[in-house]
Amino acid sequence: MAKLNSITSRTFFRLILTLSVIVFFSCQKDKENPTPPGPIVEDSLYQQYGTPFTEIPEIEDIVMYEVNLRAFSPSGDLLGVIDRLDELVDLKVSVIWLMPIHPIGLVNSVNSPYSVRDYKAVSEEYGTLNDLRTLTDEAHARGMAVIMDWVANHTSWDNEWISNKSWYTQDGNGNIIHPAGTNWQDVADLNYSNQIMRKAMIDAMRYWVYEANVDGFRCDYADGVPFDFWKEAIESIRSISGRNFIFFAEGARNDHFTAGFDLNFSWKFYEAVKDVFSGNAVSSIFSADSAEYASTPPGKQWVRFTTNHDESAWDATPVSLFDGIDGALAASMVTVFTGGVPLIYGSQEVGTAANVPFFYNSNINWDSHPEMLLTYKKMLQFYGTSQTAKSGQIKVYEHNDVACFKKKLNDDEIVIMVNLRNVPVNYTIPSELKNIQWYEVFNEYFITLGTQTTLEPYQFMLLKKPL
Repeated sequence: MAKLNSITSRTFFRLILTLSVIVFFSCQKDKENPTPPGPIVEDSLYQQYGTPFTEIPEIEDIVMYEVNLRAFSPSGDLLGVIDRLDELVDLKVSVIWLMPIHPIGLVNSVNSPYSVRDYKAVSEEYGTLNDLRTLTDEAHARGMAVIMDWVANHTSWDNEWISNKSWYTQDGNGNIIHPAGTNWQDVADLNYSNQIMRKAMIDAMRYWVYEANVDGFRCDYADGVPFDFWKEAIESIRSISGRNFIFFAEGARNDHFTAGFDLNFSWKFYEAVKDVFSGNAVSSIFSADSAEYASTPPGKQWVRFTTNHDESAWDATPVSLFDGIDGALAASMVTVFTGGVPLIYGSQEVGTAANVPFFYNSNINWDSHPEMLLTYKKMLQFYGTSQTAKSGQIKVYEHNDVACFKKKLNDDEIVIMVNLRNVPVNYTIPSELKNIQWYEVFNEYFITLGTQTTLEPYQFMLLKKPL
């Protein structure tokens, strides 16, 4: 019995020693790779809120509307968006893009919504998760999809992820840094070499699909995030059964479509339109259009715009940039109908002239320039219901000052004619458009074009061939 007790004691001692070593090295490993703050939840633990939206438009059919919550309504919140959904229906909007709705960082803060403090929360400033759910419900009931702005390149300095130092880019001294090549001092740059962080990011994106029934993401500063992450993330989201999604990149890299994005910003086209208003030949607009689509994969589209939140905040609004109400509408006519997916930024349809900030609240006056709003409604209602406008074959009639082009699909034809100068232009009608009766959509009358017509400064016409 004594010998047996001695063996048992030695065995017990070795067991304790072995466990101590395991615990020691485990703790050392934890210091190098700390446990993620909060669990990375499996889909099986998420509950699908509501009924997935099954009316996601085809990519080429999208009319997108960007909402800056801080300007869109006096309350500056999600409920303020819900209150104006019927106005978006009148504009034939099919996809609503919400700027970031997350809590904003307080450390080194400039109060930017692109400084995300918690990827799985709605900021109290904007409302609650239930408010977002109500918004998606109400938008879906009106036939509109909702996509969230997703900030994957960086977080705020007080995001709980910051406790995992290896999740962030560091300098030579081991200090977490802000995104290289930028002056974004309010945010910390994420390290996409860290696989745990990548999984947490994808998990957070999937969270909103399940918990708020959102229909996709506009991905901020997509150029700052590696191609292989976007491919992995998009494939992960698209693997959710019974759903279709929209992915929209903000970037200039040529691999975003390959990664799985459906849409990207059409900066070349936007710059070409601005250059024409500075005196360049109108042909540069159509050259930019052709150049962008020359290597675009089938089913992918460029988002065309005359402003967005950055341009209206830091540069100028369309009314200032394009020489007044008439010029802004003329720029929109070319932008909407040439090709791609049109984007309207909340404020441009009522001719807001002053810059529209998004680091703080400022209300849009929805009662200003009702005639401009009416023109936008007619423009987008026609575009939204015309497959020819969206996907017809384009033929351009070159002119230095007038953008004139025809779009044809089967037997349906439309003609867009826009004077892009602030002076009258005596325009010679292309021979194949003459002596044909057309219906002018904005003024609602029939017209037969002769040999020449005089287009007043920034005048435009939308002509439909009667069937």
